[in-house]
Amino acid sequence: MSLNQTPAAERVHIGFFGRRNAGKSSVMNAVTGQDIAVVSEVRGTTTDPVYKSMELLPLGPVVMMDTPGIDDEGELGALRVRKSYQVLNKTDAAVLVIDGTVGVTPEDMALLERIREKKIPCVIAVNKKEAAEEAALKKTVEELCREKTGSGGESGENGKSGSEDSAEDTGRVICVSAATGEGIGELKELIASAARTEEPERYIVRDLLAPSDMAVLVVPIDKAAPKGRLILPQQQTIRDILEADAVSVVVKETELKNVLGQFREKPKLVITDSQAFEKVAADTPEDILLTSFSILFARYKGDLDTVVKGVTALDTAEDGDVILISEGCTHHRQCDDIGTVKLPRWIREYTGKEIRIETTSGTEFPDELTKYKMIIHCGGCMLNEREMKYRLKCAEDQGVPVTNYGIAIAFMKGILKRSVEVFPEIYKML
Repeated sequence: MSLNQTPAAERVHIGFFGRRNAGKSSVMNAVTGQDIAVVSEVRGTTTDPVYKSMELLPLGPVVMMDTPGIDDEGELGALRVRKSYQVLNKTDAAVLVIDGTVGVTPEDMALLERIREKKIPCVIAVNKKEAAEEAALKKTVEELCREKTGSGGESGENGKSGSEDSAEDTGRVICVSAATGEGIGELKELIASAARTEEPERYIVRDLLAPSDMAVLVVPIDKAAPKGRLILPQQQTIRDILEADAVSVVVKETELKNVLGQFREKPKLVITDSQAFEKVAADTPEDILLTSFSILFARYKGDLDTVVKGVTALDTAEDGDVILISEGCTHHRQCDDIGTVKLPRWIREYTGKEIRIETTSGTEFPDELTKYKMIIHCGGCMLNEREMKYRLKCAEDQGVPVTNYGIAIAFMKGILKRSVEVFPEIYKML
């Protein structure tokens, strides 16, 4: 990916779902105007989710996601279906592709119900219009509407119910042909409309700074640091500081104390990599606000209030308790890796207990969480907001406390209250 491209986690995620051979891949290729996904008459051609970052006008930067058929069979098929349902967790807008020559199936309805449960905006694309009878298409749409509203209603020319309320409740419905391109332009507009939200814009740090304020970023350069570049949270934080018309200064933890002593005016904020929290706190005067990249991203991607409350579970840990350490990305593990080495060591030192540690990375987040004493999650820079909040909600629903790396480290080092002072409403909780 070019360094100038929008990171995948910041793009709108659009997922294409449906049964095998319904034409998911063909519809996605038609929408994008590119042969992104392999298309074949053979059922089950798509065996793993396919991701493509691109620009989709009039929406902007998106990630298009093609998925295996939800009716796949056998042991491997069940795993593929599970992968498809996992993709829903990061989907901002879903396109349910239905084979117009077959009609609505129980698998389609089960998937539509799951989409509704997750409150994902949905467009229903009834494909193969060129090969289906209009009556069959009309019946498909009416069945969908009846399932949601309790009455079939009359379908319009484009497949929508005669009642606007019914159409919106059901999801936007359109008949298309991936083969001829008919209805694809209108489908793109419906996807863009479904994916747009009226939620207020989120910021990493911009709202905490005034123009000309200085923020000092502490970035350790050790074995775990990638060669020749900064990691994504650091890049994004620097960009957000510039958007605030503020000033960013980047230093290593070994140079922080000396650099702070050279400023004529003190910086507004010091932001550190969580691994260096203890040293940075000692070297930063008490009258300068201090926090970490991980804590900023806990607010930006998830729910800071939840992860601050969740960290106190460390104080009630007992021998044999299991703690899940979860990362949103996969990366090459170094000899002193934060998730698999440093955090487990610090947890056992802090609690004085024989704690069992389990780890997950990437998309593998467990469905069943009740065996865990608590979950400690990374900042989630590689996850989009929907997936990060989905993980937090899973933990909440199962009664499992959840926190994140930065909060946990600050708590165990005795500097949590100071590290959230920049957020007055959170500071008052402690």
